Amino acid sequence: MTPGLALASLSGAADADWARAGADEADLAFLGGLAVDERTRTAVRKLRARDRQEFLPPDPFDWIDEQLAALSDAPIRPGVNVRATGSEPVRRAARICARHEAVLEVNAHCRQAEMCAVGCGERLLADTPRLADFVAAAAETGVTTSVKLRAEVDGVDLPATARRLADAGADLLHVDAMDSEGVVALVADAAPSATVIANNGVRDRRTVREYLACGADAVSLGRPSDDPRVRRRVHAAVREWADETATSPPEVRS
Repeated sequence: MTPGLALASLSGAADADWARAGADEADLAFLGGLAVDERTRTAVRKLRARDRQEFLPPDPFDWIDEQLAALSDAPIRPGVNVRATGSEPVRRAARICARHEAVLEVNAHCRQAEMCAVGCGERLLADTPRLADFVAAAAETGVTTSVKLRAEVDGVDLPATARRLADAGADLLHVDAMDSEGVVALVADAAPSATVIANNGVRDRRTVREYLACGADAVSLGRPSDDPRVRRRVHAAVREWADETATSPPEVRS
């Protein structure tokens, strides 16, 4: 695929207005993360009690529907990053995303203690069969399915997990490389059927080219996604790479 730019979910900040603000530079924007069952919503209440910014709408599924509807005329494809402890809420969110032609992203990334304590976020990475069930539940609805992953989680073989998730129906693997660019190449090799989006430290031409040279199909911006200067800089680097590799194969780093 042509390399692209995604905007990664930012708890309590990544909504329709945020996505629309980045539409001139980005191809895809993940709203959320959003807790979609009672156990994860209880964890969010604890996070908010210690002054973390988090989404906690009265009904998370209404929120998904309303936010995606607000982007129906925006020149950017939306996605929704969801936190869940069971597959049924994931399936329900996926159906809404499918109606809006949006992406459903399963959060296996959040490392906040409150989220890990209820068995979601990065704790899912250590329970690959359950995570694969979440992916399959989403994929069964026909929605484009993404999984947000994190490198350097103890006891987790990320390439093996990526392969299992692609087999379960994941179309996108959104990898927080945690300052280890080489893991992107391992994931891309392990799951060649999935689009790999590389995240962490993307800021400029150098970081964009490092990830794309490792085999990523796209990169994503997290914290600086609300900074138009960074978005423009990264967008230009992604387009430059696409133009170069359209006429010659990329020089892949080991």
